[in-house]
Amino acid sequence: MTTNTQPDRSRDLSQPLDQLGADETLKADSDQLRGTIKESLVDEVTAAVAADDAKLIKFFGIYQQDDRDIRDERRRQKLEPAFTFMARVRLPGGVCSPSQWLKLDELGRAYAGDTLRLTTRQTFQLHHIMKHDLRTVIRGMREVLLDTKAACGDDTRGVMCTVNPNLSRLHAQVHALAVRASDHATHKTGAYDEIWYGAERRPTKGPEEPFYGRTYLPRKFKIGFAIPPSNDIDVYSQDLGFIAIARDGELQGFNVAIGGGLGRTDQAPKTYPRLASVIGYVPADRLIETIDAVMSVQRDYGDRVDRAHARFKYTIDDKGLDWITEEIERRLGFPLAPAEPYELTSNGDPLGWSTGEDGREHCTLFIQNGRVINTPEHPMMDGLRAIAEVHKGTFRITPNQNLILSDIEPGDRPAIEKLMAEHGLDALERRSALRRNSMACVALPTCGLAMAESERYLPDLVTKIETLLDAHGLKEEPITIRMTGCPNGCARPYISEIGLTGRAPGKYNLYLGGGFHGQRLNKMYLENVGEPEILEALDATLGHYAREREPGERFGDFAIRAGYVAEVTEGRFFND
Repeated sequence: MTTNTQPDRSRDLSQPLDQLGADETLKADSDQLRGTIKESLVDEVTAAVAADDAKLIKFFGIYQQDDRDIRDERRRQKLEPAFTFMARVRLPGGVCSPSQWLKLDELGRAYAGDTLRLTTRQTFQLHHIMKHDLRTVIRGMREVLLDTKAACGDDTRGVMCTVNPNLSRLHAQVHALAVRASDHATHKTGAYDEIWYGAERRPTKGPEEPFYGRTYLPRKFKIGFAIPPSNDIDVYSQDLGFIAIARDGELQGFNVAIGGGLGRTDQAPKTYPRLASVIGYVPADRLIETIDAVMSVQRDYGDRVDRAHARFKYTIDDKGLDWITEEIERRLGFPLAPAEPYELTSNGDPLGWSTGEDGREHCTLFIQNGRVINTPEHPMMDGLRAIAEVHKGTFRITPNQNLILSDIEPGDRPAIEKLMAEHGLDALERRSALRRNSMACVALPTCGLAMAESERYLPDLVTKIETLLDAHGLKEEPITIRMTGCPNGCARPYISEIGLTGRAPGKYNLYLGGGFHGQRLNKMYLENVGEPEILEALDATLGHYAREREPGERFGDFAIRAGYVAEVTEGRFFND
């Protein structure tokens, strides 16, 4: 990354290194993320890596996890937890080739439990990888030009981009910039090649990390590109969001939104979800320097003592939006132009077939909670592998965990449709509107933060809610519902019309009133309740909605108008 936006001043603007948080010291002393990861990977005494290395490998897209379904039993047997690892692919904008799909399918079958997971940030996760297989998996990805750099850690996470294949030229322009942004903002340390590919360490003429320095960012930083009228990436949930402005199908520039973030902690009032604030407009040719300016402000002023207060949204609220905007403009060397008008109308995916402006065809498949796996009814993994073997276009992962078979020539469509029918993939879109607009994080058994089920439970809960919807004549009414196993918000529950976040096994907070196209936060309606209370509350509110809704009124809007929750008007809420 360029360095014309000020040097790394994170320490002289706040505290000396010895007064910073433990994670900051760890990063500073890690030799640019090398730590002792090499030694940990060959330690045969344990299936885990050393505690400090478990934090450092996140910068390389890898999480250490364990099977929590058997954790207690292993503890009783005086065994260490059943440690495995998750690897997340860096895939800006969610676009991959058939050869890349086939390689990930191969790796998923051999090393990741016969499954792939499509994420809410448009990429793949491979779970259940054993420590001794990590290098094999990452080197396998390299064969098809994929890597896992910066897919986690205190750096720029995977860059998102609206998936709208119908706008072929505009999407290509914006996607190319998303790829460029990802390549530009990814950390530069040689540690990745040394640890995972076996490369020799090479001397550098200057700093190994000219932008990030020794301590990288205070916390993760998320970038996304939205192409109106779709808000499928939930642009207001990004630390830095770019809203494309086009004329006659040609990209002109971007409205800039800063400070989004949905993570929070229960019983910690100082943590809260926040929607991004639009601060102005930049032409497309000033994109990269805008990224540098915004990220460097967070690098230099973000909280490096309290990690719970270290996201960019808190830096903005502490310093003030006007102050942050002025500092960004100072580093840019020019003022932002006033924001251009735009309209966002949905954050969902239109399923089924569509034809792009270039005449090529696309089919969006519903992948429940992003889980690609073979089942007796739907051998999905086999079907998608068969399609990848003949497909001449691309695959596109949507921010809603669905999959688009994209860029299909009209003459090739019959062969694709035949394979879809043979593997039951053509039936996936024939689900209720609620299920088609549902999302869940992985949660148990692999996520160490999960306090309740999510992916394994939401499909069953949706089935029970579908019964309520059918009784009230609402089965085909699109309503967004999202669930996470903890309050961190990975499936973006705080901007759904119905949101559920785990508090304990079988217990959730219930939120209502989010905006249908991601423009408004929801509000807690019930705290720490189980399934009976959730269904009772939804039966009452949905029934009321069916009886008294106005023409075109969304459920989230009705929940506010009917007084079930108060509207969140400031782009954020604090725990009540």
